[in-house]
Amino acid sequence: MSVADEIKSRLDIVQYISKTVPLKRAGSGRWKAPCPFHHEKTPSFLVDENRQTWRCFGACATGGDIFNYVMKQNGWTFHEALEALAKEAGIDLKPQSPEAKARDQEVDRLRGLLKVVADYYHELLKQPEAREVLKYARKKRGLTEATIDQFGIGYAPDGWRYALDMLLNLGYTEDDAVNAGVASKNDSGRVYDRFRNRLIIPIRDERGRVAGFGARALAAEDNPKYLNSPQSALFDKGRLLFGLDLAAKSIRDSGTAVIVEGYLDAIQAHQAGYTNVVAQMGTALTEMQLKLIAPKWAKKIILALDSDAAGQNATKRSVEVARETLQYSDSGTLAIDIRVLAVPGGKRPG
Repeated sequence: MSVADEIKSRLDIVQYISKTVPLKRAGSGRWKAPCPFHHEKTPSFLVDENRQTWRCFGACATGGDIFNYVMKQNGWTFHEALEALAKEAGIDLKPQSPEAKARDQEVDRLRGLLKVVADYYHELLKQPEAREVLKYARKKRGLTEATIDQFGIGYAPDGWRYALDMLLNLGYTEDDAVNAGVASKNDSGRVYDRFRNRLIIPIRDERGRVAGFGARALAAEDNPKYLNSPQSALFDKGRLLFGLDLAAKSIRDSGTAVIVEGYLDAIQAHQAGYTNVVAQMGTALTEMQLKLIAPKWAKKIILALDSDAAGQNATKRSVEVARETLQYSDSGTLAIDIRVLAVPGGKRPG
């Protein structure tokens, strides 16, 4: 992710512009006001919360993203706007070396590889050979066809080189597959598919880009039951909230984010119509995960983690992280409303 993209992921354009412009709601995800760049009586300045853009439909006849707004507002260059917004977002700017640029290009290439693999697994789930797996997804997990397609759920066959050979045929290398986390290498140097005989759930970042995979074992003897992509430059579950790309609009519209423990919990919640639900994927909430949603979108966060001992411990740690991370009001209370959903009997919320 570029610095500019990271800044835009942390700052909400409506909140930023509303600090100096009296925005009024003008429909779902849309806000309007008299244009701050020229005098007018009828408001022609529109901010789109969903697209994170602004536009003047009056004399200015221009628009753009938060960077364009800051540049026009202050008469700044892009670099000046970058410095100001980075400070606002709490990001330290560092000159990018040629090596850093090369790393960014490599990450972008491997993201393309992950998209190819996600599409491959999803197509395999629709093949006749996977009819029992599809039946499992529908009957045992209760997922509809629409949900399976929306989340791109797939199937990794029970073999050692299915995904790997597919990637090699497309011109990728074994090292590419290992670096992207879809293949593993043993001590003798043998490379093989990381995910085998598993239901595959693509894990995407807040922009909808595949960052890794969660894989649920289909055979009782396969351990672990849930296997994620390995930690890498592409996949860091402490910086991701599963389902945020699909939940962002509902979180913005409602001002409330519900956080569950597992990705299947989040998927089932979306299917039931609760589209402001995201998952922290079995870990305690981290500072980076929290900053993805609060305070820029969510004014209320509901923790709906498992009610077993592990879930209760994760809830306690998550609350502590929120207390350390979020801003406080003048009265000394958290500026964000944090609540815990207790499910009796040690049951999962999903």
